Amino acid sequence: MTLLDIIIWSPDPAIFTLPLSGVGLADRPIVWYGLLFALGFIISQQVMIYMYREEGRPESDVDTLTTFMVLATIIGARLGHVLFYNPSYYLSNPVEILKVWEGGLASHGGGIAIFIAILLYVHYDIRVKWWLILPISFSAKKKKREGQTYFWTLDKLAIVVALTGALIRTGNFMNSEMEGTPTKSNFGVVYARGTEDVLKYDDDRVSSVEFSEVTDRMAVTPGTIPLKATMIYQSGVVVDEREEQFIKSRVNRTLKSYSEVVQHIDFGPTNEGLEYEVYQKGGTYYVDIYGIGTARHAAQLYEAFACLVIMVLLFFLWRVKRASLPEGFIFGLFMILLFTQRFVDELFKMDQEAFEADMVLNMGQWLSIPMILFGAIVLVWSLRSKKVQEQK
Repeated sequence: MTLLDIIIWSPDPAIFTLPLSGVGLADRPIVWYGLLFALGFIISQQVMIYMYREEGRPESDVDTLTTFMVLATIIGARLGHVLFYNPSYYLSNPVEILKVWEGGLASHGGGIAIFIAILLYVHYDIRVKWWLILPISFSAKKKKREGQTYFWTLDKLAIVVALTGALIRTGNFMNSEMEGTPTKSNFGVVYARGTEDVLKYDDDRVSSVEFSEVTDRMAVTPGTIPLKATMIYQSGVVVDEREEQFIKSRVNRTLKSYSEVVQHIDFGPTNEGLEYEVYQKGGTYYVDIYGIGTARHAAQLYEAFACLVIMVLLFFLWRVKRASLPEGFIFGLFMILLFTQRFVDELFKMDQEAFEADMVLNMGQWLSIPMILFGAIVLVWSLRSKKVQEQK
């Protein structure tokens, strides 16, 4: 396998499942996305502690700042998705807004919320007392944090936000979400998770589903790959006439109508049957179903790599040049770099909502433009401020 191979991608979003049924609760899966999201904040907190220590600021403030960032990111990103991408649905079904675990977070909304949260962090002493996960008291007193201006704080946060972004986008890839556009060449990713979910319709019957390239068939067009999805049945389950009829009817219809399958794997015309083969091996039944996969860009990994490069660059600037850089410089540069790459990366992503299909630029690109301009304004202001100070 090389970087120019077409990869058939179908990882389980769950790493493992916590067996909570023994204590009367539902079993809870621990998913890659959640783990990487949390890991981003954990690592970022340690980096922030290091920077605060190096600059002689109270390390205890990092705990407070982390709380602000976690709440702002989750609340802001959720509300951003609600308002930017599908307001009519969520305003008609307000309870759905609370279901963050079902997905739907917009980084632009999280960014706006972070700006507000930092303003509160810098200018107010906010204290919350908790009992387990419930707040039992709250107080807010206007009090400016010594040695931590708004842009001084944003300069530090820019570094760790880029790192967290890299981990979150990796989580998106593990979730097989935010898929890319077709590469139309001999590299890319065939996202097969939706197909696996359809074929593994009953855990008591189907043990697992595996995907592989069919090497004795030629690709129909550049950027496609002949493949087969192999359903491996549980020991003792027989693929009889009734099961075959189920595959020919119900499975056939679902594979050819479910968008999470159709946009990634073509199993043939809707008015024709599936091409499949039933066989036994070692007493276990197998069913091979043949199709054509579409290779797409791994846009999530492109963005994750870009975020990692931005983080390394900004950390290097802070480590080597912080004494000579004016406040706001690192943050302004971060905004320009991050949202420029976001604008470009959107060229390689599928539209998140149907209404974007008729737009010249998609929603992610439109939202990136003011962020880039804001970063440029902050960068110019920062350099001019330094020049004015030097002339005094």
